[in-house]
Amino acid sequence: MPETNRTLAYAGESIPFHLSYSKRKTLEIAVYPDCSVVVKAPLGEDETLIEDFIYKRASWIRRQIRYFAEFAPRTPKRQFVGGESHLYLGKQYRLQISPSDTDEVLLKRGFFHIQAVDDKPEHIEMLLEAWYWSKAEDYFAQVFAECWQLFQEKGVEKPALKIRKMKTLWGSFSVKRGITLNLELIKAPRECIEYVVIHELCHLFHLNHGPDFYNLLEQFLPDWRKRKHRLETALS
Repeated sequence: MPETNRTLAYAGESIPFHLSYSKRKTLEIAVYPDCSVVVKAPLGEDETLIEDFIYKRASWIRRQIRYFAEFAPRTPKRQFVGGESHLYLGKQYRLQISPSDTDEVLLKRGFFHIQAVDDKPEHIEMLLEAWYWSKAEDYFAQVFAECWQLFQEKGVEKPALKIRKMKTLWGSFSVKRGITLNLELIKAPRECIEYVVIHELCHLFHLNHGPDFYNLLEQFLPDWRKRKHRLETALS
């Protein structure tokens, strides 16, 4: 049977999902961090049974989608022109762009001083992103090392730390690949970066987001809700 993209109507909303068939015995529904919904069904499964199964789980599906949506970065579109404000560690700095024979980005006295051989927005964006990368590599490593001190006596292996640009997550954890932080986090306050790091480190013990996970998160970071809220609003 072919894989198909479908939609379920539930409580006045439409829930899109991807349906795939394979040699399996049971139905399964998965909601992923990008808010996509995948339904896996046995070969030859009756479509009415599939729809009933999804409908019974629709409330749970919506809760999972809302949960993952809370972690989606919401950063405004930038123009990369002189006078525009850009964030670094939770503070706003204005761009001052000057023509030059070389490219350089300096942060001082409340401004991003950018000397550029080309003042086109795409070139300024490239320079500023390269600057963010250089800062993130050092700063994230420092925060990660300090947060790891809370976990190092728990009998688990220290995971690798990676940085990448992600559209839908601030951070992620993989047993094989370790912890990945979104480059955009370098624009957030330190307390928000700590929250994401500790959140992902808690997945060393609990891969899901059940009660045990949140009990552990609360143990390490009692004010995690406050930090999470600040992260959700700081970059919007």
